[in-house]
Amino acid sequence: MTICDSSSSSGSSTKAWILHGLATGAALAIAAGAHAYYGRRSGKYRSRVIGIIPARFSSTRFQGKPLVQILGKPMIQRTWERAKLAETLDQVVVATDDEKIAECCRGFGAEVIMTAESCRNGTERCNEALQKLDKKYDIVVNIQGDEPLIEPEIIDGIVKALQAAPDAVFSTAVTSLKPEDAFDPNRVKCVVDNRGYAIYFSRGLIPYNKSGKVNPQFPYLLHLGIQSYDTNFLKVYPELTPTPLQLEEDLEQLKVLENGYKMKVIKVDHEAHGVDTPEDVEKIEQFMRDRNLA
Repeated sequence: MTICDSSSSSGSSTKAWILHGLATGAALAIAAGAHAYYGRRSGKYRSRVIGIIPARFSSTRFQGKPLVQILGKPMIQRTWERAKLAETLDQVVVATDDEKIAECCRGFGAEVIMTAESCRNGTERCNEALQKLDKKYDIVVNIQGDEPLIEPEIIDGIVKALQAAPDAVFSTAVTSLKPEDAFDPNRVKCVVDNRGYAIYFSRGLIPYNKSGKVNPQFPYLLHLGIQSYDTNFLKVYPELTPTPLQLEEDLEQLKVLENGYKMKVIKVDHEAHGVDTPEDVEKIEQFMRDRNLA
């Protein structure tokens, strides 16, 4: 396994899932009286959108992860190339505190914003990068650099979900959880309410039944790392005090929910292939070879 040397489906089913979710969400929003809100905005609500890929070299689980080679390209390059295909993004940048990552990204043509080492998570890094940009944006999409096969349709889906939900400050995506990932703490699970808003995220299996076993009939949900924020909320987020659930689970989404903010969730049909450990590299490379995705 080597690191940085820059070189340069299932889309239709993903679109179908996303469109279904958006249609349902839009109908519920209108029923709640959101149509009056949209009327005042003349259809331009949260229209300016930027994608930011936060990347850091130091990691307790996987040092130098953004630069690891995935079939001949650094992983961060593969993520950036996928993000550039999203139709809703006006701009895509990489936010990092590491000069090695910055040099690598500039080498394949990415715009880089240098951020402080003190950023505690990707959300805070996105916020700092946003403050350093000359242009103003309404939505920031936090694109996880360890999802090199992220589908552009998913990026577009969470942006449209946030645009269609004026009572939410945050949106994200989930997909079906595989039984073998049920008890993997690196695979974050999610539960949502009947209107498509997040109730809770956990590294443990949720819901957890009395038998202590996976119920093969239950539609468990796996959280995909990608998320988008209203930029006004993103400015507030770093000032919020860390919350007990956030600290216990080590999940930044929980600070949003514990402080009473709403988070919109869409379900997509996506085979999640995040890279959390060195062992995941071989798995994703084999997946790509099997499907000619090199």
